[in-house]
Amino acid sequence: MRRRTVKALIALIPLLLAIPVHADWQLDPAQSQVQASITQLNGEAPQTHHHQMRDLQGDISSDGTLRLPLKLSQTDMLERFGELPPWVGLLANTTLVTLVAQMPPERLDALDIGESLVETLEFQVQSDLVNQQESVPLRFTREGLNEIRVTHAEPMAMDGRALMANSTVRTVLLLLGYQQIDEHVPVTLNALLINR
Repeated sequence: MRRRTVKALIALIPLLLAIPVHADWQLDPAQSQVQASITQLNGEAPQTHHHQMRDLQGDISSDGTLRLPLKLSQTDMLERFGELPPWVGLLANTTLVTLVAQMPPERLDALDIGESLVETLEFQVQSDLVNQQESVPLRFTREGLNEIRVTHAEPMAMDGRALMANSTVRTVLLLLGYQQIDEHVPVTLNALLINR
């Protein structure tokens, strides 16, 4: 009986080695951020301000699902207010939206060091108030054995009108003094995926 079990296990080893295993790819929060340039139109002359969303945390699971939750605490906007009441801290750490897309990890695994791949991902923006889709062309460049840099493949911009239409975003922008913003909000992405 034991010999059969041992033989069965030995027979399974080549099969297990033949099955491709895809480790989860994860964003390195210390090296993953988005910068947005918001042009304020209320006032004598338009003024452009730069804001950053840092510490991006997300992953691409073995089934290819990319999840990227975004929180107010990841922005530099709260820092501009100074000392805030404790209830704001609770709100700041609540996930505002989650971006979800499909990115087959085998496409990333196949990249050689120095090689790039441009992939247009269909992001679903999920929150209590919003459920929309956006196509985003991204460039994936393998920098090392377990590192892939992610940047935008072409200039990206958010719709300022859509930002002001979102009640949560509008409230934060109003608190920062933005009564009216330009409809074109350029965005820069620089993130690092780590194969863990």
